[in-house]
Amino acid sequence: MSEQVVGRRTLLGAAGAAVALGGVVDVRRAHANPIRSDPFGLGIASGDPLPDRVILWTRLLGDLLGDRAVQVGWQVATDERFRHVVRAGSATARPNLAHSVHVDAAGLRPGRDYFYRFRTGRFVSPVGHTRTAPAPGNAAARLRFAVANCQDWQNGYFGAYRDIAASDLDLVLHVGDYIYEYDPQQDAVRQHNPSSGTAQGADQLITLADYRNRHALYKSDPALQAAHAALPFISTWDDHETENNYAGLVDEQDDPPWHQTREQFKLQRAAAYQAWYEHTPVRATNRSGWSDLRIYRRFDFGTLLRLNVLDTRQYRTDQPGGGVPTGGLPSDFGSQVLGDTNVTGTLTGPVQEKWLLEGLRTSRSRWNVLGQQVMMAPTRFVTPPPASVVNLDQWDGYTPQRRRLLAAIAASKAANPVVIAGDIHSTWINDLRLTVDDPSAPVVASEFVSTSITSDFPAAFVPIAEQSNAAFNPWVRYFNGRTHGWLRMDVDRDRWLTEERSVASVAVPDAPSSTTARWAVEAGKPGVVPA
Repeated sequence: MSEQVVGRRTLLGAAGAAVALGGVVDVRRAHANPIRSDPFGLGIASGDPLPDRVILWTRLLGDLLGDRAVQVGWQVATDERFRHVVRAGSATARPNLAHSVHVDAAGLRPGRDYFYRFRTGRFVSPVGHTRTAPAPGNAAARLRFAVANCQDWQNGYFGAYRDIAASDLDLVLHVGDYIYEYDPQQDAVRQHNPSSGTAQGADQLITLADYRNRHALYKSDPALQAAHAALPFISTWDDHETENNYAGLVDEQDDPPWHQTREQFKLQRAAAYQAWYEHTPVRATNRSGWSDLRIYRRFDFGTLLRLNVLDTRQYRTDQPGGGVPTGGLPSDFGSQVLGDTNVTGTLTGPVQEKWLLEGLRTSRSRWNVLGQQVMMAPTRFVTPPPASVVNLDQWDGYTPQRRRLLAAIAASKAANPVVIAGDIHSTWINDLRLTVDDPSAPVVASEFVSTSITSDFPAAFVPIAEQSNAAFNPWVRYFNGRTHGWLRMDVDRDRWLTEERSVASVAVPDAPSSTTARWAVEAGKPGVVPA
């Protein structure tokens, strides 16, 4: 979007509007600290839309910022030219938060489109578009949103985000792996910055500077900036925002000297969580330090859809099996019995599980959604032996909790449950049955697992997954490990339509996208069907 120039009359009009609406804007302080170059190189974003408010985000960049706090003016208008400014104010970009700004712009009307922008000194940010949620109790007719995840910078260009930005949607649900923590690779499609405070060879980020630099690199991508400017995001994290396959305070690194104690990893996790917050338009609760950042939360879109956004990393117990590789597979693959007997294991922790079940029990929404990170459906693999190998980092490693959760979903009588996941760099569309291996058991929920924006699914593993699904996983209705992209959700009161959008190539920045599959769920009829 083109940069907008704010004149004196527009800015003073914004100030007058804010005063009339109960806000105060100090126009002078907005440029009290002179900045000599455009500080808005990471773009702007909005997120966590509620009926009356939305989070507005930016992060200032510039060598002259140093350790000074900088005032940033902001405006919200009903039109792209800002002739009708409805909210305005100023916020402080502080150095301890990397000069990021999170404005909870309140006093907005439900179900409305808005435009927003920031100003500091003589510089004005690009214009962003956002949208509030429908009013509580409103019989909203339709919601359209993207599901995105797993965007490894090195593995390719973010062409899928160009497709998302150009689509007619209400929001983006991002289910994790917004950044990757690995070292640069010589054979990568595009190179990224090395860690700044961690030794090369660790294949890991550890310091706050490490995580901030990596997030800033990703935020510099023009396609990703376009998607953030076009739509509000609802975001959660998975493992790579911190470290591959970590569990709670258990470090993933298996070999010295990089393996860390729980106390050491707590410091790393705090740095990762802080940097994620600094770069995400999120409404989060920081209760006892950055290593404990509550991000599970709930969104209602009228009576059409309730979205429960989960965190299955911070509170989980360690994957069962002790990280012992099985048959040449990664260390978190192992025998199915390890997950089946993990009676004390949890992906959510008890407090979050109770919160989720209460939200399902009290819901009056037409559709009830679990937006979370890892696939819930069982997926058993044929080869290499033994035949009952599963991914213990997914819900297959926590079978007793999965069984308990599905039974609770059924008992809650929540209408039309849908589970959304990512993580596995491929598309899976599944029926979730109350009892596995019993074809007569009722379908409790439908599951849509989104492929990656760019992250790799090993080509050699595609035929193994296809053979395994045919032999062992009849509840898997669709699998595609050959393309990258996103899922487009189009939900009304009678039908949930999911379209798989695949980008032609991640090796070039402007590759086109197309629809490669369509599946639907009819309200009141559990189970997915081709559309």
